[in-house]
Amino acid sequence: MAVTNNTMILRRELLTRIVKLLNDNTLEENIDRIPYLMRPKGSAEVSRCCIYKDRAMLKYRAMGVLGFGIDEEEDEMTSLADYARMAFARDHVSENPLSVMTDACSACVKVNYVVTNMCRGCVARPCEVNCNKGAIHFVNGQANIDSSQCVNCGLCMKNCPFHAIVYIPVPCEESCPVGAISKDEHGKEHIDPEKCIYCGRCLSACPFGAVVEKSHLVELFKAFRSPRPVVALVAPAVAGQFKTSLENIIGSIRKLGFDDVIEVAKGADVTTKNEAAEFAERVLEQGAPFMTTSCCPSYYRLAHKHIPEVAQFVSHTRSPMYYAAEIARRQYPDATIVFVGPCVAKRKEAYYDPNVDLMLSFEELGTMFVAMGVDAFTNGTAVALDEDIMPSSRGYAASEGVMGAVAAALPEECKDRIKPVVINGIDRQAIKDLRSYAKSCPGNMVEVMACEGGCVNGCNVIANPKVAARQVKELAK
Repeated sequence: MAVTNNTMILRRELLTRIVKLLNDNTLEENIDRIPYLMRPKGSAEVSRCCIYKDRAMLKYRAMGVLGFGIDEEEDEMTSLADYARMAFARDHVSENPLSVMTDACSACVKVNYVVTNMCRGCVARPCEVNCNKGAIHFVNGQANIDSSQCVNCGLCMKNCPFHAIVYIPVPCEESCPVGAISKDEHGKEHIDPEKCIYCGRCLSACPFGAVVEKSHLVELFKAFRSPRPVVALVAPAVAGQFKTSLENIIGSIRKLGFDDVIEVAKGADVTTKNEAAEFAERVLEQGAPFMTTSCCPSYYRLAHKHIPEVAQFVSHTRSPMYYAAEIARRQYPDATIVFVGPCVAKRKEAYYDPNVDLMLSFEELGTMFVAMGVDAFTNGTAVALDEDIMPSSRGYAASEGVMGAVAAALPEECKDRIKPVVINGIDRQAIKDLRSYAKSCPGNMVEVMACEGGCVNGCNVIANPKVAARQVKELAK
């Protein structure tokens, strides 16, 4: 999922500029200048139709960084300084972490199959003959698709001998495994919160950067300036995000202003123990056909919203974040607890966790290092790791990591009775597989990760997922 493209570069530049203003305590005075600094007069770097639309979209993106949804705009004349003041005055973060900039949405054409100029107007006309809806007609010797008749079955493309018909996806809709994002009557995309599992794929897929994530950065800097301690809970996937040791990364996070940093792997120890005990009881003793993991909040929402027949087999064990937050709250009862993680699904989970106050993404973490001048690669920042954490718990971030940890935690007499199945990324085929498992599962323990490769491939990561997976697996040894 993680790629480098211009929308990500713009997003990270905007985040860096806003973090710098937050750190300098000059946000209200200078935030309205950001769109003009990023797209100055005469700039050759124009991404949209004109420099003025670029600036307007940067303003909407900045609203997301300040924690506002685009749908919350009541007056277009409201300045970013006004939004900054409102952000500092509010006392809670938003429940729904995603918003769509409808003005940035290009209203991608809904008909996915298009005839190119490679059409030879052949005599056989297999595209026309095989179209069951009569959607293809020949005009001046060229095939044409009637969008009012086309049902996007793809038979025309399959039968064209010249490959003259191509499939053009709507990227955000194509990426969503549950059909949660769709067009309104004006052709603009909207996210249905009742369907959404917050996997964040639309966020990464939209080539126009129209899907925006709401940030908690303002609340984080408010916490830094309060008398209460601020504690970071760092997800295991962070180990693969920077080309340095986990000791250096944790030490660098402390330098940002956190009073303590606790590895979520410490909570994973509890998850491993509880899930292994639950598997032994539910499956090996009581005879349940299988059990699935419950660590991925996107999968948890998928099962309960879209695959109710599978929901009964989901583990009752809570996620590592939940247990790590309990540990942190016992140690720091009055602290602001901030989860640092790889995806928008964890932001949604954090909202409902009674012990987590805020969420900071890896992408935001990286921009904080840059904006605040903290070098995560300097060995002088290193701190000792918690030696009580099981190495396998640091491997949760990679696919098969949860399964491996749970299998290792089973009693010796039970280890050979576990039959693992791994769902490495949720897509439409994976959903079909899970539905079939409710009737007949090929194993008795199913690990499900929403992102291919695991949390190292979440929508907010900043490192190459394959490289990050190798780093995480090496640490887990």
